Amino acid sequence: MYQYQAPGYAPSMSRDQTATLFSQVMSLVAVTAGIFALGCYLGRNLTAGFSIVFFIVGLGCLIAMNFAVRRSGGSASIVLLCAMGLFLGLATGPAVAYYTTTSPAAVWEAAGATGLFILGLGAIGYTTRKDLSALGRISFFALIGLIIFGIVLIFVHIPAANMLYSILGLVIFAGLTLFDFQRLRRTKDLAAAPLIAASIFLDALNVFLFFLRIFGGGRE
Repeated sequence: MYQYQAPGYAPSMSRDQTATLFSQVMSLVAVTAGIFALGCYLGRNLTAGFSIVFFIVGLGCLIAMNFAVRRSGGSASIVLLCAMGLFLGLATGPAVAYYTTTSPAAVWEAAGATGLFILGLGAIGYTTRKDLSALGRISFFALIGLIIFGIVLIFVHIPAANMLYSILGLVIFAGLTLFDFQRLRRTKDLAAAPLIAASIFLDALNVFLFFLRIFGGGRE
């Protein structure tokens, strides 16, 4: 599970600036998703050990992005965003390859459901006038609770726990998706585009993985 919270947003900017930021962010999300898919293909035969290493490196790129924006501007953060997509793709490749082999329909169903999920909730979050800051905070702490729950499941067997875990994850990331798209509309710093793109990409990635578990029958 991956999640990142970019810095808080400032009051609304001009309509032209908002449109520019939106196009930049969504372009970066699309590029990162493409690089992630390439990483999944390249990493499809990796062992679990290499997957863990690439996962850690991907998170390192994510953390470094925040410092890159502050110190060197957007270029370095964009490179780190793309690197993050590649390394997380390498880390996720074996899991996606497993589902592609055992339940190929689940992969396509998860991809389609993810697209509809992000499109629908993203549109709501982007257009709503209600402040969703509280929802973002609640969802973030709920995510921490879900991570703890996931750790417990490593040691304790609970019937249908994987399905429950995935459903709870979708609920939590519904809140995070709403919040991130509202932040996209309200942010006035164009330099924050890579950070917001990282948040939205990670929303979509986690939603995809949860749907993959559900359509794959709740398997690990």
